[in-house]
Amino acid sequence: MLYLILIAAFFLAYSNGANDNFKGVATLFGSGTTDYRKAIRWATFTTALGSIASLFVADVLIKNFSGRGLVPDAVVITPEFAAAVALGAAGTVMLATLIGMPISTTHGLVGALVGCGVVAVGFQFNFGKLGGVFILPLIASPLLAAGLSYGGYILFRHVRKAAGITKTTCACFGEENPNYVLQSSGQAALVGSPTRPLTVHINSSEFCKEQYTGSVIGVSVQSLLNSAHFVSAGIVCFARGLNDTPKMAGLLLLAGVLSPNQNIIFITVAVLLGGWLNARKVAETMSKKITAMNDGQGFTANLVTSLLVTTASFHGLPVSTTHVSVGSLFGIGAATGDANRKVIRDILFSWLLTLPVAAVISATVYWSLVHFR
Repeated sequence: MLYLILIAAFFLAYSNGANDNFKGVATLFGSGTTDYRKAIRWATFTTALGSIASLFVADVLIKNFSGRGLVPDAVVITPEFAAAVALGAAGTVMLATLIGMPISTTHGLVGALVGCGVVAVGFQFNFGKLGGVFILPLIASPLLAAGLSYGGYILFRHVRKAAGITKTTCACFGEENPNYVLQSSGQAALVGSPTRPLTVHINSSEFCKEQYTGSVIGVSVQSLLNSAHFVSAGIVCFARGLNDTPKMAGLLLLAGVLSPNQNIIFITVAVLLGGWLNARKVAETMSKKITAMNDGQGFTANLVTSLLVTTASFHGLPVSTTHVSVGSLFGIGAATGDANRKVIRDILFSWLLTLPVAAVISATVYWSLVHFR
């Protein structure tokens, strides 16, 4: 059973990395600031830093997600309970990852704790703590993120215009290498002689990228924004590692095989592997399908996400980085009018299914382990 707990915890952490690691850098990829490989490398590095930092601030989250307080300690310390919770959450998150849906590992863990706990103790399950400590932050955080990113984007846009910083766009005429470029002023520049019929691409990220013009103390606004965007994306990944790693380490704590510090390292390695090897589908959904964005909009979404998740981590609140980051993108899409409502509807539906699916899987696993061990 101890080996089963280790395998289940590794599977959970791997699934978490596959579904969650790229979310912090999705705006870098979606806005065209960098490519997928550079984005995932930055995500891997900064997530690792956050996971390691969680060694020093994770006590509350580790205790909450070990199940203590939700069910009697006599049940919590059983290996069947830990294995069932880990497998319930992991199975749910990996299923969503394979179809490209960005769901919450936190939400999956909560669902698994409920399913396993109800089967184990019935009405002795602490539904009061479930609502106050777990459910309320999960519901409130994406709404708060959407509102803050909407307001933040409107504010930053007003400041940008007041400062005289403008945006340039272009229409490109040509084949793979355009022959003519139409500047925002309306003037066309000839950069080669066409030898084949021309095609036209207007506002296509493949050919053209929106840029900010102007400078601050002699430094290009676009360069400053790109640097700030990278930093904000790194902070989101750092905050995610800080908030998510101890939640999964809490399950290993029950096994008693590894020390608390070894638990964190074990989970960190699995998270990084999952993100590096299996993040592509969720990356496409987060970066390209929720809403179109430029550098400034991506930076705003990341700034809101990093502030909310970091604050929650230091206060021991189990918010979902997924819910916060997706909520921030929802807010940007609402402000710009570019939100893809169908994709947003599909994501919200997957969120609704996360808790019951994880609960059913964990309940089934727990019942099976108890009765057929």
